[in-house]
Amino acid sequence: MLSAAIQILAFALALLGVLGTTVATLLPNWKVSINVWTSIMTPISQMQGLWMDCVWYTSGVFSCTMKNSVLSLPASLQIMRAAMVLCCMVATFGLCLASLGLKCTRWGGSHRAKGHTAIAAGGCFILASLLCLVPASWFTNEVITTFLTTDLPDNSKYQPGGALCVTFISAGFLLAGGVIFCLSCPGKRSRRPDYAASADPDRFELHRDERRRRELQVEREQPKNRKNKSVQLQTDEVKQEKATKALELRLYSSPSKLPQKDIKDSYSLQEYV
Repeated sequence: MLSAAIQILAFALALLGVLGTTVATLLPNWKVSINVWTSIMTPISQMQGLWMDCVWYTSGVFSCTMKNSVLSLPASLQIMRAAMVLCCMVATFGLCLASLGLKCTRWGGSHRAKGHTAIAAGGCFILASLLCLVPASWFTNEVITTFLTTDLPDNSKYQPGGALCVTFISAGFLLAGGVIFCLSCPGKRSRRPDYAASADPDRFELHRDERRRRELQVEREQPKNRKNKSVQLQTDEVKQEKATKALELRLYSSPSKLPQKDIKDSYSLQEYV
């Protein structure tokens, strides 16, 4: 897995990409027409964007008109709008995942879970960069094609504006951040304790404390087990002794089964008589 410094760099690039795409989506200068006139109230610059059209006059007045009617807009412009909005949403979601997948943060789960989260964030950034590049390239192609094919004078034609440059640069930032995050593979697990401690020291400390607690619990239970075993042995011995005494009593109570010593004593008494 990549180091924390490289991940922070990728997060910064992705953050710049998200801010750039958001600003470029709202900017009105996707294409610009520069007109130079002698009159004071004539426009010197006309700009068109995804959401508004603006005019800048020689007197310093700057006015904009919103494109409120969705049905009157061409289909290509509506698709570009949707792509840029979706790009901003996916990139923002990727930032949330990236904050969980950073190694310098404490949230996000284990070491392996952070790696998978970072890879998911990288995929979101790459997808957002593609969603940003497609409408920017499409819009640039339309502007250049119109500029080269129409017979209008040059002062009435439109050229690519600064918003397109911001869009391409932001897409590059998102792509770079996504590729770096996708390289954050968690790798294979190792059974060596030193690697486990270096990879995730908090987890290793937790396992060590848990193992120590279990050892102490076993040591506390050992005297109780020994005491229970000794009491069980004594109980067995008492039971065995009682059983032996009961057997002897049954044998002595029977007249036909007298002890051998008593039989010999009776024979000697008869001989004496």
